[in-house]
Amino acid sequence: MQEVCEFLKAAGTYYLATDEGGQPHVRPFGTAHIFEGKLYIQTGKVKDVSRQMHANPHIEICAMHGGRWLRIEASAVLDDRREARVSMLEAYPSLQAMYSPDDGNTEVWYLRNATATFYSFTDAPRSVSF
Repeated sequence: MQEVCEFLKAAGTYYLATDEGGQPHVRPFGTAHIFEGKLYIQTGKVKDVSRQMHANPHIEICAMHGGRWLRIEASAVLDDRREARVSMLEAYPSLQAMYSPDDGNTEVWYLRNATATFYSFTDAPRSVSF
């Protein structure tokens, strides 16, 4: 999980895919944070991505960095605890201009039953699960 988080941070921007009625939706994300032994991402409750993950928590993430790419298949699980939101916002101080732990909008989700596969053009794919 640590390697996956470091890869996402090194990539800077990764792409998160959700499903809505059979139609995929992909958008850029930038948060990856380990809290209490779980890999978390963050979004706002007012966004379509939040609504889509509430309706169907099965997501995929894809990132590319240094000639390698990473694909993650997982279920997103909402963690509505204040301490989880605080931890994320402390890890990403730039988000504090738009979000706060008590604004009723900030959501943090951890990845459950995740399979992350690292790919490159020169090496065989390698998968890790967490």
